[in-house]
Order: sequence, then C-alpha cells, then structure tokens
Amino acid sequence: MDSQAAGFRQRFKANRFASTVVILATLSLGILIGTVVSGAVKGNQQSGSADATPLKVPSPVQMSNQFSSIARELEPSVVNINTETTLKNPHRRMMPPGQDEGPGGGGGGDEDNPFQDFFNRFFGGQPGGGGQGGQGGQFGGAPDMRERSLGSGVIVDPKGYILTNNHVVEKADKIRVNLMGDPETVTYTATVIGTDAETDLAVIKIDAKKALPAAKLGNSDSMNVGDWVLAIGSPFGLNETVTAGIVSAIGRNIVPNRQFESFIQTDAAINPGNSGGPLVNMNGEVIGINTAIYTSGGGYQGVGFAMPSNTVVNVYNQLIGPEHKVSRGSIGVQFNAVPNPAVARVYGVNSGVTIASITPNGPAEKAGLKTGDTIISVNGKPVKNGDELVADISALKPGTQAKIGYIRGGKEQSVEITIADRSKLFAARLGGEEAQGEEGQPEESKFGVTVKGITPDLAQRYQLPNTKGVIVQDVKPDGFGDTAGLSRGDVILEINKQAVNNEDDFRRIETQTKSGQDVVFLVRPRGTRDNSTVFMGGTLP
Repeated sequence: MDSQAAGFRQRFKANRFASTVVILATLSLGILIGTVVSGAVKGNQQSGSADATPLKVPSPVQMSNQFSSIARELEPSVVNINTETTLKNPHRRMMPPGQDEGPGGGGGGDEDNPFQDFFNRFFGGQPGGGGQGGQGGQFGGAPDMRERSLGSGVIVDPKGYILTNNHVVEKADKIRVNLMGDPETVTYTATVIGTDAETDLAVIKIDAKKALPAAKLGNSDSMNVGDWVLAIGSPFGLNETVTAGIVSAIGRNIVPNRQFESFIQTDAAINPGNSGGPLVNMNGEVIGINTAIYTSGGGYQGVGFAMPSNTVVNVYNQLIGPEHKVSRGSIGVQFNAVPNPAVARVYGVNSGVTIASITPNGPAEKAGLKTGDTIISVNGKPVKNGDELVADISALKPGTQAKIGYIRGGKEQSVEITIADRSKLFAARLGGEEAQGEEGQPEESKFGVTVKGITPDLAQRYQLPNTKGVIVQDVKPDGFGDTAGLSRGDVILEINKQAVNNEDDFRRIETQTKSGQDVVFLVRPRGTRDNSTVFMGGTLP
C-alpha cells in the first residue's frame, strides 16, 4: 500500500508539473501575441493622424444681409392671430355665389379643382374642409362645435389697425392677437373693423396702449416676374417664420366666380397659418397679403398666392371709412370667363366683352342692352377684356351715370346707364340643385349630346325659370359638345344666335351646321335657378 501510494504521488506531481508548463507556455504566447497586436494598432493610430490638420472656426465674415435686414425690419409689424368660432353645423357647405361683370362659368364640375373649397382647404381648416372639430355627426344633425383657427396679420397703422384675411376672422367669436416682439403671455383682444369677402380681406384693431410698429406698403404694379420676395408669418403656429422666393406670375386668377381676386403668384413657401401675413419686396415694402396655396394635401407645394397691395389699399381705405364696407358698381351683366374665338367670330367682334346674360330689372336691361351685345367702352375708355370691364365698372360709385359703348349687329352704339350697388343687385342670387333631364335615351346629335325638351312639369320639378330651351341629357366623352363645355343638366337656349325653344329647333339648327363651322351655344348652366347664361362653343370637326 505504501509503495502504491508513493507511485500515485509521483504520477500526480509529474502531471501537475506538465500542466503548469503548458499553462505557462500558453500565457507566454498570449502575452507575446497581444504585445505584437497592440504595437501594430498603436503604430497605425500614430501613422493615421500624423498628417491631420486640426479644425478651426473661421472668423465672422459679413455675408449678404439684405434678407436678414428686411426680416428684422418687418417682423415686429407681423402678428399671430388665433380665433375661436362656434360651428352650428360643421358639415354644411355652400355653393359659390354667382357673379356680375365677370366670368359666368356656371356651377358644378369642380370636383377635381385644386382650388375648390377655397377657404376650408388652405388656411384655418383641414384638407377637404371642415376645419378642426369638424368630425362626427351627420349632415343636419351634428352638434355645435368649437373651431380654432390660426392665421397671421400685418400692422399698417401705429394705432393698432391690422390687415389680414377675411377667412381668418370670419364669424369668429373671439379674436386674439400676439405681437411677435412681445412675450407670448401678452395677448390682445381684437375687434373687426370691416371685411370684404370679394377680395378675402379684413381689417381688425387692437388697443395696445402704445404706438405699434407699422409696415410700409409698396406698389404691387412695380413687381415683375422673377423679382425676389419674402413671406412672413406663423405657419403651423411657428412664429416669426420667414421664407424667400420669387414672383412666379402676376395677375393670376385661380378661383372661378371670384372675379375680384387677381393674385401675385410666388414660390416662397406659404403654409397654413401664413394666411393674412405680408409678402414683402426687397425694399422692405408690403406688396401683397398672403391668401392661398395650390395644394392637394393641405401643405406647401411650391405655388402660393397673395392679394396685390394696390387692391389691398383700395379695400382698406373703404373698410376704415364710416360705412366699414366696400362699395362696388355694377350694371348687371355676365360674360364668359375665358374668351372664346368662336364667340367672337359668330358675333362679329374682335375686341370687347360679349354679354352672355343680363340680370332681370338690372341697369343693363333697363337701358336696353341685350344678350349678344358686345361692350367695347366705359365712359369713352376702350374695354378689351373682362378684367378691364370688371375694374372699370366696379370702380364707379353706385348712383352715378356711365356711358357704355357696345356693338350690336355690327353697328357701334352707346347708352347711358345708372350704376347700381353690386352687393344689393346680386344679393338674391342663389346656387341650386343640379338640373337633369328625364329618363330615356333620345337620339344623339352630331354635336355629341342628347337633349330633351322642357315641359312645364320639368320646369317646375327642376325649378327652372321657364320652359324655353332644351335640357342636355347626356354628353359624349370627347365629342364636340364635351369639348365646347356642355355638361349634363345644362339648358341650351340658342345656337348661333338662333332661339332653341324645343327639340325641333335644336334638330333643325343641327342639320344646318357643317364641318369647320363655328358653333356657339347660349347656355343656362346646370344648377342655375335664375336667368344667368354663358356662351360655350368652338369649331365643329
């Protein structure tokens, strides 16, 4: 046993010695490898940074400061506007008003128009209309809701008079104003001095108990396409935001049936909350009030619009007057939004504005003007297009006399007309339901439309003023009627100055027309409850 134990102890010692040798060898090898690697890494770090140059902050250099100096000068006069409004029925939507001395494009067909729902979609509301709080409930049964909207404005008088957009403050129960130079806790309550829906402008006032910094207005007629401009406001509630761009176009008309809105177009970024803020030129002058954007999603897409300062000044001066409203003259006529060469050829005129509709018992009708007459002058001043006619007539004071020159049957004539107040003359004009023909499939004409005579029952059913004309039942896609502008529900009253009282008249005139001939329809657009008419036409293929 002793000899066995002694042998075991010897083998154990031998094994332990061998294990110790292996461990020591392994540690030595590891240390050696680590030393080599560490040396290599240290060597790479030292060689990789040896030629590096330390970074330095450069000394301040005076850059071009025109934008920044203009921004510093104008920002104190730009204000943030918050409003609260009680919505009696948040889902109710109204059709646009009719128009006089302006484009008579008719209603309907604007579903794909990016400018539809002008006030709801751009500023103070969510895309698609409704504004904040406009969800829940059905039409006619929705409860009252509180809507909060955001906009901007610009101080134009040290006494606290502020220019902004009508849709920013329209029907607001409370209007709160924050000055950009004051702490956010300082809020002023504003009162409305006057509004003008035609130009979407408003004047409000705050009592700040001190003289306020007022912006200087410039002459918008001096602006040219390509000129630099700045837009200042509070987009999305971000106060003191300044964006830069150029004038993209001038005299831009973007919304049908709003003939007093001719805008400066710009690519300076304008977003919800900018509405009512100033568009500024490089002299630090306000040359426009930011009003609208072109959008499909509610945000900036590179196209914005501002009401020119020359229009703004005219409206402002009337709104601060004793009556606090804008008075515009009218003679009670309508004409096509876009001049149609076929109309000019059929009616034998090269310039002027051909009357498409006359307001019953209005100044033009009382003076003897008729549909188809072409107005060529106002008080001796030539009229070339609808914009000029609108400007000349609306600038006249209601109650005054105007000499209107016109062409009838190729002969120049003139007549004295008493100017009416446009707001009173057209106060009763309404939109209406879409008029449609009875069921059935009448024979299609070579004009690419099917029509139906108007019976007394149809006139009563669709609230038509009378039984004259024929109702368009259907329109062939890409046919002549389609390209001319006809739509289902339109009432055709004349073709090439010939009366269309029934289907027989329509067919008779149709058979007389030939390929290459100009064809002009006198139409009462669908949904029109009064006698408003427009011209539609073109050259028959």
